[in-house]
Amino acid sequence: TAEALHAESPRRDGPLVKVDCASIPEDLLESELFGHRKGAFTGADRDRTGRILQADGGTLFLDEIGDISPRLQLRLLRFLQERTFYPVGQDQPVQVDVRVITATNANLQEKVQHGHFREDLFYRLRVIEINLPPLRARREGIPLLVSHFLTRFSAKLHRDITAISDQAMQALVNYSWP
Repeated sequence: TAEALHAESPRRDGPLVKVDCASIPEDLLESELFGHRKGAFTGADRDRTGRILQADGGTLFLDEIGDISPRLQLRLLRFLQERTFYPVGQDQPVQVDVRVITATNANLQEKVQHGHFREDLFYRLRVIEINLPPLRARREGIPLLVSHFLTRFSAKLHRDITAISDQAMQALVNYSWP
């Protein structure tokens, strides 16, 4: 969905930079997003351009945003409000023009209520909400997806695969998709 939003937007000629917030250790995520200067911390042996600056003029997709730490939530909030940020170890702000798209499988409103996610960041991110229910809640789309993937892999594998059996389709539609 993030790729489609980027491709159909006026920013389509700019970069689409994707970050999986859950797969990057918390202590590295700040440097990954905001970048750092040489010597900013142990192991920072060179300057590093962060993902936010890499996305300048385009789109930054932050997947699993619900998993970031309170400290990083605050830095991200300030960046969204001011459109500037400070790379780790730098005193001069960097200004960027970036559209931010986020995704999560967590219920952020519930996390806000329990104090695990900043309410101000939640509302700053929730400009337009697109709810994508899991596949098990939209089984009517399974035949369309099967058709898409048959076409895609038929071409990729250079095979003439045009359909699957009715039993296979029924098995896919009836699957629980946990």
